[in-house]
Amino acid sequence: MKRLSVLGSTGSIGIQTLQVVRANQEDFTIKALAVNTNADALYEQAKEFHPEVVCIYDKKTAKANRLRFRGVSRLVSGMEGLIECATLAGTDMVVGAVVGMIGVRPVIEAVKAGKDIALANKETLVTAGHIIMPLAKEKNVRILPVDSEHSAIFQSLNGEKRSQLKRILLTASGGPFRGMNKEELKKVTLADALKHPNWSMGKKITVDSATMVNKGLEIMEASWLFNVSIDDILVVVQPQSVIHSMVEFVDGAVIAQMGTPDMRLPIQYALYYPDRVYLSGERLDFFKLAHIDFEEPDYDTFDGLSLAISAGKLGGSMPTVFNAANECAVSRFLDGQIGFTDITHIIRMMMESHEVIKDPDVDEILDIQNEIYQRIG
Repeated sequence: MKRLSVLGSTGSIGIQTLQVVRANQEDFTIKALAVNTNADALYEQAKEFHPEVVCIYDKKTAKANRLRFRGVSRLVSGMEGLIECATLAGTDMVVGAVVGMIGVRPVIEAVKAGKDIALANKETLVTAGHIIMPLAKEKNVRILPVDSEHSAIFQSLNGEKRSQLKRILLTASGGPFRGMNKEELKKVTLADALKHPNWSMGKKITVDSATMVNKGLEIMEASWLFNVSIDDILVVVQPQSVIHSMVEFVDGAVIAQMGTPDMRLPIQYALYYPDRVYLSGERLDFFKLAHIDFEEPDYDTFDGLSLAISAGKLGGSMPTVFNAANECAVSRFLDGQIGFTDITHIIRMMMESHEVIKDPDVDEILDIQNEIYQRIG
C-alpha cells in the first residue's frame, strides 16, 4: 500500500491522479490533499478518500470553510499548510501538481523529508533544479516525471546506460496555432488559445502550449532531470501527439515511447514505478493512424521557445525570470488585459533588464519572482 500526498488535487493532473487511485484502491491510500482555492471540489475529494489532512492554500478561503471540514479532515492553510502536506509522516510519495512557483518550497521540503516525488510541476525544476537535484541525490529520493514528454524520455532510457545517450528528442504537438505567422498570431483570441488539438489541460498550461513556452520550460526541466545540456535537447513537432518523446544514442539508435494522448499513463507509471499495471482506455491503432508527421519548430514565430532556450543556457536566475514573467503575462492574458503576442514580448523585456545571479538560493528565487510580478503589475 503506497501512501500519497497530492498537491494540486483539483487541477487536471490531480484529478487524473485520483482517477488512477480510485481504479486501484487496493494499492494506494491518500494521506493529504492540497488545493489553491477550490474548497467545494476538495470537500468532495476529502469525503471520498478520507485524507488525514487537507490544505487550502488561500487563507481567506480556508477560514471561510473551516467548520465545513470539521469531522472530515484536518484543515490547514497557507505555505505552511502546503509544506505540512508535503512532509506528512507516513507519506511515501508526494504528487507535485500545483500550478506555478508555489510548488518550489513544498517539493524541496518533501525531498528533505525523504519523500519520493511524482513531479508534474515543471516550474519547480526550471527555477530550482540546481537545488533540488543534488538534494534528491543526497537524500536518496526519486524524482519521477509525470509530464508525458519527460515520462516518455524516462521510459525510453530504462535499461540503458545514461553515458551512451547522445541527445533527447522532445516532441511537441505545435499547439492550436501551428503553421501561423506572427501577423496571424496577433489576431488570435483567448478562446482560440484554449483549444488544444490533442490534450485536455488547465487554462495556464494550455496557453503555454499555444505560445510553445511550455515546450521551452520542458527543455529546461529535461536538462535537470536527465543531466544533459540544453544543446543536447532537440524539439521535434509531432502533430498527432502519439510519440511522446524519443532518445537517441551514440550508435544512432532512436527509442521512442508511443501511445494515445492520456495523462493517466505517465501518472500511473510514476505511481507504480518500476512496475506496470493495467490501465483502461483507448489503445493506439496504427491502421487508423496511418501516418506520423514531423516538423521543425518555427522559432521565429513562436519566440517564447527561443527565449526559453536562451534562459536555459544563461542559467542561474534567468529561468526564474522567464518563468515568473510568463506566469504573470499569461494571467493577464487570461483576464483579457493583454493580447496573445504580448505574452512573449513581456518575457523578453523582463529578461533583457535582468542581471543574472549565478546560483540563487530559494529566498532569492522567490524574491526575483515577486520583483517580476511587481514590475509587470
